Amino acid sequence: MIEALFSQPNYLTAKKTLDAVALRQEAIANNLANLETPGYKRVDLAPSFEQALERASASGDTSEISSLTPTLATDAAAVPSSKDGNTVHLEAELMRMNQNAMTHTLETQMVSGMLQKMRAAITGNAV
Repeated sequence: MIEALFSQPNYLTAKKTLDAVALRQEAIANNLANLETPGYKRVDLAPSFEQALERASASGDTSEISSLTPTLATDAAAVPSSKDGNTVHLEAELMRMNQNAMTHTLETQMVSGMLQKMRAAITGNAV
């Protein structure tokens, strides 16, 4: 019974998104740490994960959502801004960090809301 509550497509998608947000935060931290490392190529969440999660979420296939794992990849679209070949841009990384924080906040609120609804259903309290 309780398993069914935690295997709903919306819950699983939010949980996978939070996993991706945590991994993206690590990537952003690495990118910022290597801001002045010659030849460093910025990394980010693999675009294939985001596309696969979107497809799986739209289909509502819980087994497909559960099987997805976020991974990092070198950002092929990033171009060097200087002759040293480094593709990290400070302003862009700070913007991505802010966007990532907002995504984290939104997904955390969604998961918390789902858990509060379950708690209310179990206890009978609407608080």
